[in-house]
Amino acid sequence: MRTIKMPYYTETMDLHVDEEHLKAVIYARADEYQPDKSETEIIREALSHPIGTARLSELAVGKKKVVLVTSDHTRAVPSKLTLPILLEEIRKGNPEADITILIATGLHRETTEEEQRRMFGDAIVDNEKIAVNHAFCPEEFTYICKLPSGADFHVNSLAAECDLLVTEGFIEPHFFAGFSGGRKSILPGICNEVTVNENHSYRAISNQNAQAGVLRHNPIHEDMVYAARKVNVQFILNVAQNSEKKVLAAFAGDLEEAHEAGVKFVRELSQCPSIEGDIVITSNGGYPLDQNLYQTPKAVATAEACAKEGAVIIMCASCVDGMGGTYFEKLIVKGSVNEIDDYLSKIPPKETIPEQWCAQIYARILKKHTVILVTTYLDRETVEKANMLHAKSPDEALAMARKIKGEDAEVVVIPDGVSVLAVKE
Repeated sequence: MRTIKMPYYTETMDLHVDEEHLKAVIYARADEYQPDKSETEIIREALSHPIGTARLSELAVGKKKVVLVTSDHTRAVPSKLTLPILLEEIRKGNPEADITILIATGLHRETTEEEQRRMFGDAIVDNEKIAVNHAFCPEEFTYICKLPSGADFHVNSLAAECDLLVTEGFIEPHFFAGFSGGRKSILPGICNEVTVNENHSYRAISNQNAQAGVLRHNPIHEDMVYAARKVNVQFILNVAQNSEKKVLAAFAGDLEEAHEAGVKFVRELSQCPSIEGDIVITSNGGYPLDQNLYQTPKAVATAEACAKEGAVIIMCASCVDGMGGTYFEKLIVKGSVNEIDDYLSKIPPKETIPEQWCAQIYARILKKHTVILVTTYLDRETVEKANMLHAKSPDEALAMARKIKGEDAEVVVIPDGVSVLAVKE
């Protein structure tokens, strides 16, 4: 019997699988990678040798208003490490700079002060100017232009009006944008609901290139890059991390060149051939990405790439923060998966409902596979209304899956489904 630790909230849950039926355990190779420098040294070296731009300290010279975009409470960006160094670098070039740290929430709820203190540390919360993106407050945004898709681009006015726009983030495979990081700090990060919704329309999500690992001809990615260029993002700092959220590498400089270098590094550590099973078990990597059901399609989509026809997918996610957005919650319980998909497919891009994309992706997957959600925070009734089965532990879920697929079913386990890029050969 093999014991596998499945990330769950801030800890793990034990999964027990007999070796005879365990076809594969798939990990990203990030945990095998051993950098020869400390996290701080990695970050400082990246800032000292930017890709495609001058140093940030040089870019800051003479700039009055500086906006530094960072991620919200749903992302594991190591801001306690990166923000102090970024602020130091900006002030090295311009001690008098008026700096605002802008939290990129996309359509997520506002990041609380308690969460800010956990993410940034007390010193930054107490001493720096911090603003939070409010996607549903149209008066806080400036219209910029039409995007290649035809979507209207509205960006947070703080970013539109600043002299120097800097972003930070981390890079990992993303289930419809190809990879996270880089341009995503702007769209969806600091856009209003109109822009985010249309960028994430049913038509865009349905595009064959809107999938994990794909950037070329991905309409969602192309809109994002165009938007970030239009607001003149002059400098980015993105990191790559292992499963313990430790910094393995950092990439600083030009919006596209630095991001492309980071993507190349992450792809080499995350990409692996798809190994298919009758039962596929995964997680969202624990906290912070497993806080709600809305975020879980990211790992479920990875499991889908490793699922045989009619397979059972088991998703371990605490959902300590509930279902997620109110729009997603209403959509995911709207009816059968066919009814949900039919309803969403008829919504024109400019009438896209906030958060419908995660309901759309779930509907696509649930049409082909049974999904069992392992959670101790969402109740059975709520989970079943969302067209899934409920379990309180991975072992309970596996027993349920075996009743569906048989005792000889082959099992594939992907402990952290967000970190893995499974590619069918």
